Amino acid sequence: MASSNPAFSRNEAFGPRGAVASSQALSDNDLQSMYNRPSAGAQDTERMTYEDTITKTGLGFALLVVAAMISWVATPVLPFLFILGAIVGFVLGLVNTFKKEPSAPLILTFAAAQGLFVGGISRVFDDIYPGVVVQAVLATLVVVGVTLALFKSGKIRASKKATKIFLVAMIGYAAFSLINVGMMIFGGTDQAFGLRSQSISILGFDIKLGILIGLLAVLLAAYSLVLDFDFIQKGVNNRLPRKYGWTGAFGIIMTVVWLYVEMLRIFVLTRE
Repeated sequence: MASSNPAFSRNEAFGPRGAVASSQALSDNDLQSMYNRPSAGAQDTERMTYEDTITKTGLGFALLVVAAMISWVATPVLPFLFILGAIVGFVLGLVNTFKKEPSAPLILTFAAAQGLFVGGISRVFDDIYPGVVVQAVLATLVVVGVTLALFKSGKIRASKKATKIFLVAMIGYAAFSLINVGMMIFGGTDQAFGLRSQSISILGFDIKLGILIGLLAVLLAAYSLVLDFDFIQKGVNNRLPRKYGWTGAFGIIMTVVWLYVEMLRIFVLTRE
């Protein structure tokens, strides 16, 4: 039966003779070579993959570590460097969070700025409390490793109920942090960490409020990692465009930096 589509009927390749001619135009070797070719993978079709996302994340962390090393060395001479990194990192964090399309240059610049901040603040606290940075780094790696292992094994997953609780807790944590910073700026407290430095009594033991708040923040950061892993998993399964691997990388970098800062603050508070 002839095709009624002019685009097909006018082309001999779609006619009965065209089919024979097309098959004869290819030799047996050509057909075998085409058959032996590997099927197009996600990389070939420009789709998001775990490998590509890991590469992007690794690149971001490599840039962060290099910037942190530079800031660590330069902070005693250029103390404003890590403050600049904190400001730029905060601004780019907001930009990348609300940007509809991921931008590799902006995300890598964010990673570098966070490196300047992390390296500088780590040097300041390690000069006062030697060894505290090693403790914070190891604790951060443990939390990230355990969270990844639990997620990979399927023992922990992101759920609507847990995410709602997470969002409510995040709002409460953010409100406390803003109030605490405001009190520190306007003289409401003379403690190094503001309200976090206050001691409270629990079962006859005195403990810094900041340690309790910090432990809550660590739990929030761990669940934030679960959300990051969940986004990457869904992105790969739903065959999102490859560029969204940068979104996954950005989320992990931001969460790990937050987790590290909380760990650093907890260990500093235990030394006060």
